[in-house]
Amino acid sequence: MGEVILYGMLASPYSRRVELALKLKAIPFEYVEEDLRNKNPNLLHFNPVYNIPLLVHNQKPIAQSLVILEYIDETWKNNGPRLLPKDPYKRAKVRFWANYIHQQLMDIMLTMVKTDGERQEKAVKEMLEKLPVLEEGMKELFPDGNPCINDDNMGLLDIVLYSLFGSNKVKAEEVIGINDIKIVDPKRTPLIFSWLEAVNEVPLVIQSNPPVDEMVALLKFVRETALKSSSAN
Repeated sequence: MGEVILYGMLASPYSRRVELALKLKAIPFEYVEEDLRNKNPNLLHFNPVYNIPLLVHNQKPIAQSLVILEYIDETWKNNGPRLLPKDPYKRAKVRFWANYIHQQLMDIMLTMVKTDGERQEKAVKEMLEKLPVLEEGMKELFPDGNPCINDDNMGLLDIVLYSLFGSNKVKAEEVIGINDIKIVDPKRTPLIFSWLEAVNEVPLVIQSNPPVDEMVALLKFVRETALKSSSAN
């Protein structure tokens, strides 16, 4: 199996993806928490562009969270659940929707967290428009409308969804000041709501979740820092 080191940050949803995948696969690894203000020489050695997260397997660096997830799945095929389906068509669909979440929804979510006023309102509106698109796409993957997720079948798409919304006990709407809006609404997107609920009930996910007060404090810190930086500019 060799030496596995994950350079990441608690504040990074991308890091949490990789950490959860390693745990699902029961792969022993060393976790190194990074501070982007004080660059780690080891991380710079492996990755001059300083991407987070970074997986180093037997001194070989792999960057970008979705790439890392696929590398983990291909390298440790016999460990834990397969993160991607064996069927080529289903695998292509999972990759497509994982990229949709990664490239579009995650950017919108970060804008919602880091802005206020008109920019935040625009981001919220965009999120509410794009989530139903994901809802329709998931009907093909969950035709009975009842996602059943556990430690033995959790896959790449479940991990990416979790990294977007996190624990259902953390009320992100309250932290970012949109109490009157529920992003994942059981009436508007019932499949995504039940899917996220199922993911959050997976024992390994529960074990991996940081304490709620810690995550709330972290979200507040990220938001306050971003708003201060924006006002200073």
